[in-house]
Amino acid sequence: MNILIIGGGGREHALAWKIAQSPQLEKLFIAPGNAGTAGLGTNVPVKVEDFEGIKKLVLEEKIGMVVVGPEAPLVAGIVDYFLADPELKDIPVIGPSKSGARLEGSKDFAKMFMHKYRIPTASFSTFIDYSVDDGKAHLATLDPPYVLKADGLAAGKGVLIIDDLEEAQQELERMLKGKFGTASKKVIVEEFLRGIELSVFIITDGDAYVILPSAKDYKRIGEGDTGPNTGGMGAVSPVPFADEAFLKKVEDRVVKPTIAGLKREGITYKGFLYLGLMNRDGDPYVVEYNVRMGDPEGEVVLPRIRTDFVDLLKATAEGRLSELKVEMDPRYVTTVILASGGYPDSYEKGKEITGLEKAGAGMDARKEMATGPADRVVFHSGTRAEGGKILTNGGRVIAVSAYGETMQEALERSYELAEQIAFEGKYYRRDIGFDL
Repeated sequence: MNILIIGGGGREHALAWKIAQSPQLEKLFIAPGNAGTAGLGTNVPVKVEDFEGIKKLVLEEKIGMVVVGPEAPLVAGIVDYFLADPELKDIPVIGPSKSGARLEGSKDFAKMFMHKYRIPTASFSTFIDYSVDDGKAHLATLDPPYVLKADGLAAGKGVLIIDDLEEAQQELERMLKGKFGTASKKVIVEEFLRGIELSVFIITDGDAYVILPSAKDYKRIGEGDTGPNTGGMGAVSPVPFADEAFLKKVEDRVVKPTIAGLKREGITYKGFLYLGLMNRDGDPYVVEYNVRMGDPEGEVVLPRIRTDFVDLLKATAEGRLSELKVEMDPRYVTTVILASGGYPDSYEKGKEITGLEKAGAGMDARKEMATGPADRVVFHSGTRAEGGKILTNGGRVIAVSAYGETMQEALERSYELAEQIAFEGKYYRRDIGFDL
């Protein structure tokens, strides 16, 4: 089978790495990919929301399945585009329809969905530009810290948590005036949930589902969870406190009513669903939905799936998940993100990266490398190849993942390799897992 992965970050490299391990794969294409995915398949310079370009690629290369990595093409309706085209409608796309993607594309829709189907979440109110005064008055009735969320997609940066009331009121006005563009035309003001965050992933064919390994990511740029939010600076899987009893609560209170709600709404959903959760005194509350595999969580969750990944994707597409037994690796996996200096604010690109060959992660890695080293693997995120060199090409540059019998052992391996990879301005958090 020829498979196309849409996207070009660390998550997509992890998907490519996992898919390349399957004997069912014939050719792998990644659009647009990065310097790391080039070692596992063919990168194609097609943008993730260029549906016409994707169609041309799918037909020319006889693609048998499309796996969508990022949220933007899902929210834009790529699944509906395929289903509506006679030449594409029989080619499965792993991801939800446009209506299902609203769970991530609109936080207001997601909160209303949770309220309707009695899925535990924080209390909330939604405001638009002409109700800014109402929003400020509402904030004054709440206890700090104050949680402001842009309704739409904002590249992982649309959530503000603020301690000072006056600052929160000012930020609400800035958001409604376009701080995050159209994403903050609506702003959700939410009750602050105290607890510890984690993520639980499922993959569903619309009826059955498989619960994938739990993970915890670290979104703030600074150690001790300080500074602005980023796309994620590291992750750990499994989460030690997410034991069988806690995950049973997640399944009963969140997973089952979510799947039932999607069916009741008539929403087509065949793909990954990310449950961003807060563990509050042993009870799970939903912080957010994402409609795809997380990043950097994908770089710790995907390595723990032992089952042939193409089997899992085919069963999802064909509605056979209930028949599939999925095996997970019991070991811990951790990942540490190497970021460009200045991220998540302004940063420079084009810095040469060295030391990748020490991890078997250079430009000449091929399919025989797909199973990776026994205890660690490097996933490229913001990289590009040029003139025989690998250069930085984004804020988050490299994800250094490692296995271990304990979380500490895995982290030691991640950090050992993180030290060996070098580029000008390299920054990473040295406290991933500090709160576990």
